[in-house]
Amino acid sequence: MLTEELNYYLPEHLIAQQPVRPRDSSRLLVVSRETKKIKEDIFRNLPNYLLPGDVIVLNNTKVIPARLMGYKEKTGGKVEVFLLKQIDDYDWIALVRPSAKVAKSTKVVFHPELTCEVLDFLGEGKRLVRFPKSNIMSLIKKVGLVPLPHYIHRDKPDPKDILRYQTIFAQKSGSVAAPTAGLHYTNRVFKKLQQKGIDICFVTLHVGYGTFKPITSEKLEQHILDQEEYFFSEQIAMLLNEKRKKGNRIVAVGTTVTRVLETQYKNGQFFSGSGYTNKYIYPPYTFKAIDILQTNFHLPKSSLLALVFAFAGKELIMQAYQYAIEHNFRFYSYGDTMLIL
Repeated sequence: MLTEELNYYLPEHLIAQQPVRPRDSSRLLVVSRETKKIKEDIFRNLPNYLLPGDVIVLNNTKVIPARLMGYKEKTGGKVEVFLLKQIDDYDWIALVRPSAKVAKSTKVVFHPELTCEVLDFLGEGKRLVRFPKSNIMSLIKKVGLVPLPHYIHRDKPDPKDILRYQTIFAQKSGSVAAPTAGLHYTNRVFKKLQQKGIDICFVTLHVGYGTFKPITSEKLEQHILDQEEYFFSEQIAMLLNEKRKKGNRIVAVGTTVTRVLETQYKNGQFFSGSGYTNKYIYPPYTFKAIDILQTNFHLPKSSLLALVFAFAGKELIMQAYQYAIEHNFRFYSYGDTMLIL
């Protein structure tokens, strides 16, 4: 499949710059793969489209305030360090801006108690940075900024983003981007789901910066996803296997959950496990682990959109996206969402 087939035109005013309040008042576009029908609703009515016995799987990763704004200790020049991945107690992979003007061994000051040394070039704009002491997460949380996507513009940091660019069920720190399909959930929605007999469970996938990386190759199969860390417990694997035996449906909330479940489904059953996955799903792909997908609207030429195409077909999804554009749905991280049945 050609990457260009994932392209579409989105008017800039439809890129959501602020989240809606309350979370569950976002719009829901319901798409049926069987009937090819498209209808719109409000997210808080999600339980109306599910059945008793269904199980919803969410990603409980927690976004860290990965953007650190500092200055060179010797010259005072401004430096931004965007933390991507922790390697050990002291070392991280990071994006450093302006990277070309930050020499190896440059010391960057973010706070009287938080500094780092910028070390090797790792390719693709990435650098190795070293902090002088371990267990710095409390300091990062104190001085770091929310790592909003590039298409969300702020003249100055907005304190509301600290809460809103995070799911209400986030538990395990490690992501530099939110699992955005989960941003719509509220306690009210969870209560309605439970009252209907729908189970709720969690896996973890720490979302990396590569989630924003566009596909630049001519063909989809030439693209390679960055690896991301995941955790899938024995308890959840047992639950999902039991659901499958009973014929109940598995609802994946987001592409991150989908990739974990498809990674850990082998020979007709789910297996617990942890590690790193670069599971890349694009047409044609036969889904084995999930039955329903809830997901936000994605960027053109992205691996996320490729996954959605694989799940519901190019023609139907392009129709749904066109409907969403014509009816002024809000797109991307702070935007509205889809339920693909």
